[in-house]
Amino acid sequence: MNISDIAVSEYVEVDVDERLAKVRSIFERENPKGLVVTEDGEYAGVVGEKQLMRSRMEDDTKVSAVMRPAPSVDRHEDVRETARLLVEGDVKIAPVYEGEKLYGIVTVDQILAAVVESLDAITVGQIATEDVIGIGETESVGHAINRLRENGVSRLPVLNDSDLAGVITTNDIVEFVVRDQERQGSGDRAGDIDRMLDIPVYDIMSSPVVTATEDETARAVVERMFDNEVSGLVVTPAGTDNVAGIVTKTDVLRALTFTEQDSMDVQITNVDLLDGTSREHVVESIEQVADKYAEMQVIHAHVRLHAHKEKLRGTPLIQCQIRLRTNEGQVGGSGEGYGAEHAFHVALDKLERNVLEIKGVNADEEYRGQLLRKLGEL
Repeated sequence: MNISDIAVSEYVEVDVDERLAKVRSIFERENPKGLVVTEDGEYAGVVGEKQLMRSRMEDDTKVSAVMRPAPSVDRHEDVRETARLLVEGDVKIAPVYEGEKLYGIVTVDQILAAVVESLDAITVGQIATEDVIGIGETESVGHAINRLRENGVSRLPVLNDSDLAGVITTNDIVEFVVRDQERQGSGDRAGDIDRMLDIPVYDIMSSPVVTATEDETARAVVERMFDNEVSGLVVTPAGTDNVAGIVTKTDVLRALTFTEQDSMDVQITNVDLLDGTSREHVVESIEQVADKYAEMQVIHAHVRLHAHKEKLRGTPLIQCQIRLRTNEGQVGGSGEGYGAEHAFHVALDKLERNVLEIKGVNADEEYRGQLLRKLGEL
């Protein structure tokens, strides 16, 4: 299947200098699936509806202020490579071209809807993120915003002690702020914002939570996401309220790029942040760690880069997360540093320590089994 089979023409094309007031009216009037932004007739970026809704910028602001760079896709590209481009660009929408002519757009939802019937072979346990960032239900919305921003995620499980009580997403926060401002009208915005930041997460979280279990198929959870109009589910062990992971549409999309080749499949989200280092260096470094532990077969590696606003002499603080999908389960490492290369190597060191720990645990279990067998022979 190639992208021409699923690309749609429900888009609007605007210039980078177009005012947000007009762009918002376009979305309200025409309800497009996306907006393609051009500059002097050349493709410049995209704007999705959620990006536009989250933006509280003034009407006179140019659309370029909320535009996201996104890879353009040839209409004959296959679904697997398009999925990779969307994941590595950390975007939900991309323009589709036929030569230099804009053919349509493709979204994450369109790809997943097209392949959903073939997702029975993938389980939630294979693709879910296990290292979950959560928040207590009595913590403030301000703390939730900081945690979302610092970790580059869009949702947080809300916990009552260790039990799942709800989930809070960036959309929940934006919708709450918009509703509150519409209700309050004009006034002291600074005071309103301070008050909203102090509100406990419990007051705006979504509950009950739509969940999944590790043994469910990717097809089942994608259909559940579509039915409930959500982009991610909290993973819980069957019959419990404990949090075991998070599975999102992006996780499923990423699984489409997994290969069965002998060489390691490495995927980098926000690849444009790789200044000072290269994709080849990233791949070689991860392969070197994996090669040290030949018994651990790495099926897929995912590197996610996220830039913070903080800078040192013009170099941004980067968070790097590395996750390996192996025949012995998932293992990861994360770290921060100024510049992608520094952050990557901090995360790589943590990854290697975590791999060593897993190997050590496995070795201990093997030794324990050997000892018990010997004792049984006495």
